[in-house]
Parts: sequence; structure tokens; C-alpha cells
Amino acid sequence: MATKAKTATAETTTTEVSESALNELFIDELKDIYWAEKHLTKALAKMAKKATSDELRTALQNHLTETEGQITRLESVFESIGEKAVAKKCEAMNGLIKEAEEIMEDTEDGSITRDAGIISAAQKSEHYEIASYGTLKTLAATLGYNEAAELLGQTLEEEKNADALLTQIAEAGINTSAKSEKK
Repeated sequence: MATKAKTATAETTTTEVSESALNELFIDELKDIYWAEKHLTKALAKMAKKATSDELRTALQNHLTETEGQITRLESVFESIGEKAVAKKCEAMNGLIKEAEEIMEDTEDGSITRDAGIISAAQKSEHYEIASYGTLKTLAATLGYNEAAELLGQTLEEEKNADALLTQIAEAGINTSAKSEKK
């Protein structure tokens, strides 16, 4: 029976893939993350500006540059599957960005606690992106979009690296310093 399923999958035509519900979901999710990345660039710039730690500011600025490259890469993903790059509002990222803004508003300028909050907000965004890119990469592979899967995998690795760097910065001193900071 497994052989029969493999044969049927191998015989699936490009038209069948492009008209499938899974393909529609894939494209919808691409539009969602495309919006998320475009709006995250503004949030990262604001977080970098509000950061006290030079190390955190540099990491955020570097990730901002990387995110701009990820937007271009997403446009290549759309192109590779014959779709126009269109953004669809991502409610999840919109909420995460609002939460980041609240953290920055609710903490004092120059406060190391603000840096801890910025890291928290940035990591929540990274975790959302890791989940999104992991899913998109898997869907692309399932649909036979090998170029798209490879491009999405590159971004997935960048997001994992950004998350790991934020953890390293937090654990190297920001969290400990914030612990002793007075209100």
C-alpha cells in the first residue's frame, strides 16, 4: 500500500499541486510571514534604538540587516513558485510587535531592565519565526518546491542563530544586572 501511495504522489502534476488546498495554505502562510518580516524591520530598528547595551544594540542592528535580506529571500520564494509577493497582515506578529512597544514604554530609558524586556520581546518574535519557517520549509518540500524549501531553510537557520545570540547576550550579564536594578 505504501508503494501505491508513493506512485500516486510521484504522478501528481504541477496543476494538481497548484490547485491543492495544501498549496493554498502554503501561499497564505508565505504572505503572512512576508508581512511579519516587513513590519518586524521597523520594530527591530526601534528596539535597537532603545537598547542600552552596545552588544544588544549591535545584535539587533545586525539582525535588522539580516531581516531585510530575508524579505528579499521571501520574494525569491514567491518567484520560485510562480506567485507574486503579496503581504497579508500577520495578527501574531502584529501582537508581538505591540507587546514589544509596551515593554519599551513601560520600562525606563537607559534601564538594563528594558534591555532584558527587549530581549524577551525579540525572542518571542524569533520563536514565532522559527515555527513559521520550519512549517513553511516542510510544506515546500511536501509540495515539491525544492528551491523554496532550500531558501526557507536558510532563513530558518538564521532565525535560530539570532535566538541563540539573544540568549547568550541575556545570560552573559543583562539578566543578572537587571535583577539588581531598582525600580
